[in-house]
Amino acid sequence: MGDLINAVILGIVEGLTEFLPVSSSGHMILTNKLIGVLPDDQKMITFEIIIQLAAILAIALVYRARIASLFGLSRQTETVGTLSPLGKRSRRKLNLIHVALGIVPALLLAFFLRDIIKGEGFNQTPVLISLVVGGIYMIVAERLVKSGRIRTVSESMDDITYKQALSIGLLQCLSLWPGFSRSGSTIAGGMLVGTSYKAAADFSFLMAIPIMMAASGYELLDNYKYIKGDNLMFFIVGFLVSFVVAWIVIVLFLKYIQKVKLSYFAVYRFILAALFWIFVMR
Repeated sequence: MGDLINAVILGIVEGLTEFLPVSSSGHMILTNKLIGVLPDDQKMITFEIIIQLAAILAIALVYRARIASLFGLSRQTETVGTLSPLGKRSRRKLNLIHVALGIVPALLLAFFLRDIIKGEGFNQTPVLISLVVGGIYMIVAERLVKSGRIRTVSESMDDITYKQALSIGLLQCLSLWPGFSRSGSTIAGGMLVGTSYKAAADFSFLMAIPIMMAASGYELLDNYKYIKGDNLMFFIVGFLVSFVVAWIVIVLFLKYIQKVKLSYFAVYRFILAALFWIFVMR
């Protein structure tokens, strides 16, 4: 029963934090510490991969129409888009090149730095610093846009240019620092290069599908042997809880995105860093 309770707790934490700019890795490290999970427990490492895959499935479900349009499997690519800053309606133009430009930099860097990230990046001090630095980065991005020093030129995801997609992809490399947050680096990064908050979030979530599939799939190849019959229910419960919670979070976040500023998440990150200091590092 204890394992199933842990599965529910960790599934909720993963679902709540994977796509919000608050750092799922920071939350998982803190939660594992609080419930007494050892950092080198191979079963738990495999479990975290499984619940992350559940979160990916949830976001793929939410963006299924857009994914279909990228591969030419629906007519959505021919529909009229949203109003541009110039007041003219533009056709949907986001394509697989945009997505590739957004994900390749982080995937390449992650491949070459994998051992360093896994060895040093998940130590407590780097994660704690990353939570704070990432929060400051988000506040700076939001304030620069609000002050008018950065002009929003891409109101919707379909207005994002190749240059913006590549810039967001390069800024996504910041998320390889555990605790920084992939969604935080890309949403704030998008705003810094002239996309709206909503456009940046949409593009961030869409990019999450291939980049997380690649990362989690690669890790699963090394850890699938830990999924055994005697702990199968543990993995199933975690997967289902993570999927449901992630789906709810994504839908609600996109619905209320204009009311939830990045600075709110930044303040939360600072609070999490304080909790990290109290419960993990002391």
